[in-house]
Amino acid sequence: MPLRPRLLRAGDLVRFDGRLQTVAALEGTAVRLVDEAQSASVVMLAHLLAGEDFEVVTPVSVRTVLPAAGVLEGLPSKAVERAGWWQRHLVEMLTGRPFNDPHGPVRGEYDPAVRSLRQRELTKVAELDAAGTAVSLTVLQDMRARFEREGVLGLVDPRLRSAPDGTGRADRRVVAALRKVVEEQTARSTVSAQVLRRRMERLLEDEHGAGVVPLPSRATFYRLLKAVSSGRHTLGSARTRRSLAKQPDGMFGQLTAVRPGEVMEIDSTPLDVLVVHDDGTVDTVELTGIVDIATRTLAAAVLRPSTKAVDAALLLARAMTPEPMRPGWPDALRMSRSVLPHVSLTALDERLAKAAAIPVITPETIVCDRGKAYISDTFRSACQSLGISFQPAHPDTPTDKPHIETTLGSVATMFVSHLLGHKGRSTEHRGTDPAAQAVWSMHQLQELLQEWIVIWQNRPHDGLRDPLMPGKALSPNEKYAALVAAAGHVPVALSPDEYIELLPRCRRTINSYGIRLGHRTYDSTELTPFRRQSSGVGPGGKGWEVHYDPYDISRIWVRNHREGGWITAIWRHLRTAPMPMGELAWDHARRVLAERGADPVTEEEIAQAAVALLDRAADGPRDTAGRPSGRSRKDRKVAARTRTTSAPSWPRPAPATPAEPPPPDAEEPEEGEGALADVVPLGIFDTRKEAEKWW
Repeated sequence: MPLRPRLLRAGDLVRFDGRLQTVAALEGTAVRLVDEAQSASVVMLAHLLAGEDFEVVTPVSVRTVLPAAGVLEGLPSKAVERAGWWQRHLVEMLTGRPFNDPHGPVRGEYDPAVRSLRQRELTKVAELDAAGTAVSLTVLQDMRARFEREGVLGLVDPRLRSAPDGTGRADRRVVAALRKVVEEQTARSTVSAQVLRRRMERLLEDEHGAGVVPLPSRATFYRLLKAVSSGRHTLGSARTRRSLAKQPDGMFGQLTAVRPGEVMEIDSTPLDVLVVHDDGTVDTVELTGIVDIATRTLAAAVLRPSTKAVDAALLLARAMTPEPMRPGWPDALRMSRSVLPHVSLTALDERLAKAAAIPVITPETIVCDRGKAYISDTFRSACQSLGISFQPAHPDTPTDKPHIETTLGSVATMFVSHLLGHKGRSTEHRGTDPAAQAVWSMHQLQELLQEWIVIWQNRPHDGLRDPLMPGKALSPNEKYAALVAAAGHVPVALSPDEYIELLPRCRRTINSYGIRLGHRTYDSTELTPFRRQSSGVGPGGKGWEVHYDPYDISRIWVRNHREGGWITAIWRHLRTAPMPMGELAWDHARRVLAERGADPVTEEEIAQAAVALLDRAADGPRDTAGRPSGRSRKDRKVAARTRTTSAPSWPRPAPATPAEPPPPDAEEPEEGEGALADVVPLGIFDTRKEAEKWW
């Protein structure tokens, strides 16, 4: 540690602001300086001492040494003892006083006011030589310079001052090769230490030749591996190892949001619970949620067999729509009973009078990962139409959206783990038969989740502490009420037209028979004035903008580029599908027919096949074990997802024209089910009877 001035006194010569100045006077926290040109100035003492070029150049007689605290810890005892010996002699040579008595009498032979530095150095060399310790003048001067520059730490051998990394005196080539092996192991599967040792040996042979580098013993290798792989989980969980490798090397950043909706994060994760789907299958579900950073509000969350782009887009609409009270919910969950400013908010939107205690938040910026559901044109268009800034995270960097990651993890630990059918996060934590305990359907689980979210809003959150009262943790609703009072916030509900804007879009031609979309034909009487005409807008000016719902292919919406608004076109074969049918079921049915050699197939055949698939799902399982038979896992997943999204929780705009009823003389479609074949029993194999047979 360098020498510092003991006191700043009047008359001291200091270097400040690029020139030498003399301290003329000190009064309180003010210092009066006079430079060589006799120009006076007054500066604050704190500003003077914090100056980058501030230096006291007063003779060393008024200088002392700050005590070293902890700088020598961990060094060998002999090195510490040697540094203390040098410190005592150097302080005496520089100040004239003993090291342990800075205010004692000055020794005449070391008095800085009488003897020059050269004279004092020669005197100290002679004194040490007489005491039996021969030290040359060059060594003394070098130690004195290091002491003035670095303090007592400069008196230690530089070879001992390097930060210990646990590798000791091992060959640097061996350590470098082992570090490289450990780095490459990050993305690989976990192996034993012996495998890593063999990789290190091969790497040393490739780089330096066989037998050139001495290999460490088995015990030394394990010691080096422990030191090099510290904190990396090299021999542990591969998932944890990859997660740690994704953390930034520098200091973690922190994003501070000062108003609701300023920054929100969205993500999806599979839940560790088995549920009963509508067709009787037992499988997992995915949770997609959106959280507000400023208030930690879980603004919306939906359960789906698998997350699609339209799910993420419509999740934005749910965050901007009041959550209604459900039958059976306690009255304490109403917004009117919460700390939310319901009086002022109800004056803006009457629906909030019967809403649950979840704030309506309009997103300004959305942070998401680079999953297909979020980087799709559907989600980007939804953000653009709502005026939301779309901000994708860096590739493979979950630390860019830590709040939603933590929130979804809280849902897994605080909600999912209490459900019947909880299967644990891995096979290691799984019970004997969690599928047998699965009793909740997806719709029932969604209702339970919505009620739990309302309770979450009133639970103190450790990340919402008042800076003026750190011991007080606020709930998301309390934080929302505080920020709204300070920043102001007006919830804006979505209209039916805005809902249509959130749907996926494409461009199609309005033909004489209607609009073809996905091998389906849609038509409406309102399309008559625009048949076989160009829209005049968009690429080429020919196609008309069409929006569609992937989970209900019964209708589409065509933008009226001439008069404004939307035209609802109904599917021509809607009468063959008594329930909403999804795009997933349609495409799956078409692929099944194509694999049977019936491609190209007609639109009506695809519709009948898709309806038959959904009918089998509605009939439920046929075997005694309670599981559907005769269908693949893909069939069950498609049917389950279609059934799940057949009755969406968000309001759909009413169609412009009613569905066309079937004609009176229309024939009913033939049943696709054929007569059941006779079951031929297979007897038990008997070796004696088989031996008596003559083949």
